[in-house]
Amino acid sequence: MTLATLSEVLQPALKGGYAVPGLVCLGWEDMRAFAMAAQAERAPVILQAGPSCREHTPLPILGAMFRHLAAQVDVPVVAHLDHGYTMDECEAALEAGFTSLMFDGSRKPLDENIRQTRAVADLAHGAGISAEGEIGFVGYSGGEDSAGTDPEEAALFARETQVDALAISVGNVHLQQDHEGGLNEARIRAIEAATDVPLVIHGGSGVPHAQRLALAHGSSICKFNIGTELRMAFGAALRAAVNADAERFDRVQILKDTHDPVMEAARAAIRSTGASGKV
Repeated sequence: MTLATLSEVLQPALKGGYAVPGLVCLGWEDMRAFAMAAQAERAPVILQAGPSCREHTPLPILGAMFRHLAAQVDVPVVAHLDHGYTMDECEAALEAGFTSLMFDGSRKPLDENIRQTRAVADLAHGAGISAEGEIGFVGYSGGEDSAGTDPEEAALFARETQVDALAISVGNVHLQQDHEGGLNEARIRAIEAATDVPLVIHGGSGVPHAQRLALAHGSSICKFNIGTELRMAFGAALRAAVNADAERFDRVQILKDTHDPVMEAARAAIRSTGASGKV
């Protein structure tokens, strides 16, 4: 069993000058490909269950799947709750065997975000696992606008919540389908100067690969969440598998054809964070 907490993979990354990929899972086929990619790259990996994943599959099932995959490889695997919005969700993830809880209070007033995130961090630490919080709302491509992270508020948030990782808003957005964006490096430097907590970028798919790798090597960003580029790879592979044979109807056979393309996309994502060969 190579199950790890978030802190157990991010602290070595902070010291070693790389970042760990938080790969956004939607089902068995992609999470298995992600675990196999991490094994092939000799890299730690964070398997993430976000809201849409949890809507599709119950937390106890996801926890068992993540833990099963961790037992099949010999690289560190974190079972991570992504964007938990309530204490009930976080408690359920803990009971389901997750090793990391991310509470998202970024839409809330600062004092309320601190209070609720601290409660989740206390819950996690009491159980020997890790907690991630978010300060500064990260928006969505074509949707809600972001609210950038204030460095002084980030320092206060980190100090008061005692989180193991701090998600920040520095030009990143969720669901971006290209790499034409880019992060505000001046704001990143101001935040990392104010706190020593490992930093997290949600919406990592929109970050150009060169900037992703440079920041992994040369900043306190220790975790990039990567989802959209991997979902696009899965969708393209599934479409090709379905269209390849109009007579084929067995879903198991069709879904098998997604494994190799998704695994290769995940390997590329892992390499872009500098995590390859760190195990």
